Amino acid sequence: MSVLAIGLSHRTAPVALLERVSLSGDALDKLLYDVQQDLCVAEVMVVSTCNRVEVYAAVDRFHAAVSAVTALLGVHTGVPVDELTPHLYVHYEDRAVEHLFSVVCGLDSMVVGEAQILGQVRQSLKLAQERGTVGATLNELVQRALRVGKRAHSETGIDHAGSSLVSAGLALAGRVVGTRALIVGAGSMSALAAATLARAGVSDIVVANRTFERAVRLAESVGGRAVELSAVAQELAEADLVITCTGAGHHVITPEMVTRSVFLLDLALPHDIDPAVRELPGVTLVDLDTIQRSGIGARGGDAVEAVRTLVAEELDAFLSAERAARVTPTVVALRSKAAGVVEAELGRLLMRVPDLDGKVRAEVTQTVQRVVDKLLHEPTVRVKQLATSPAGDHYAEALRELFDLDPKMPEAVREVER
Repeated sequence: MSVLAIGLSHRTAPVALLERVSLSGDALDKLLYDVQQDLCVAEVMVVSTCNRVEVYAAVDRFHAAVSAVTALLGVHTGVPVDELTPHLYVHYEDRAVEHLFSVVCGLDSMVVGEAQILGQVRQSLKLAQERGTVGATLNELVQRALRVGKRAHSETGIDHAGSSLVSAGLALAGRVVGTRALIVGAGSMSALAAATLARAGVSDIVVANRTFERAVRLAESVGGRAVELSAVAQELAEADLVITCTGAGHHVITPEMVTRSVFLLDLALPHDIDPAVRELPGVTLVDLDTIQRSGIGARGGDAVEAVRTLVAEELDAFLSAERAARVTPTVVALRSKAAGVVEAELGRLLMRVPDLDGKVRAEVTQTVQRVVDKLLHEPTVRVKQLATSPAGDHYAEALRELFDLDPKMPEAVREVER
């Protein structure tokens, strides 16, 4: 199976389109299910965030899989394929692995180095595991990618290369505005917003959320106060700064609700705040589209180069190990065939000389086995070494051809290993 990655992100699509293709809940579950049902797809995972929607799949046919995944993206997002296609990127095999490694390290984020993507990819893998749509190929790949991401954030300065989306949005305000902040939502991005504001010295933080208990937990973590989501309009009348990230899928703040000068930061896709509030006097609205156009946090200097070097090293190590693993079933199949030949020939010998002394019989058996092992040792060691090269699969094919191995045997070994 080969890895295929198809998606669109802030690099290839406007925020307005990303808003339309954003998937969550049942819609995400249905896409996972339908992609896996395609005959050329064995495994699938979907990463859907405010900056990207990407499908990672283990496939056995490239063109058929690209067509199937693209069509299903169109069906489940409601965006016509001809409108979607110009914004899609496609990565296959080595390039797909490199892309995922870069994504989890924050190199492909709207704000370079942001760490939230690590948790988002981890959640995407967890969901796919729970839905039974990933197996050995994607599990191994994504787990490796997450380790690469952790290395990038712990061993380089990428965390300081850019800022979080929250910090980037607040930077566009020029300062942390006012003394009272309202956070609408209680997910990971909202928690980051609350922590950022608390570190900046904002002491009056109100958290509103559909699930009140989650609002309470987040508010208590920063010494704030929790309210029901229905109280947002009332709290808006007192807030100087509002940050929203609910995933509600509709506007939770409309122009009619805004009655005073306020700075609004909308980090949700689809948008939480009606863009029409920009027309109100004294109101500033910053959303993902604003951050994208500003380019803030898009550079990272030496830290980015350090991470790119790390990604290249990890990619080389991963691909070498993967190629070596691919040849192992062929080596096992070869040794299995050799063992069968030894057993058959010794059986014929013992039939011809049934009175052979037991000690001699054991010595003959060991000698024949040693001869076979020594003959096979060098080619099997060399094929494992050569398998780590980009053309490594060809050496395994040559081994199968030279020793007339059953084409189904390596696959059977591979299935047993899984």
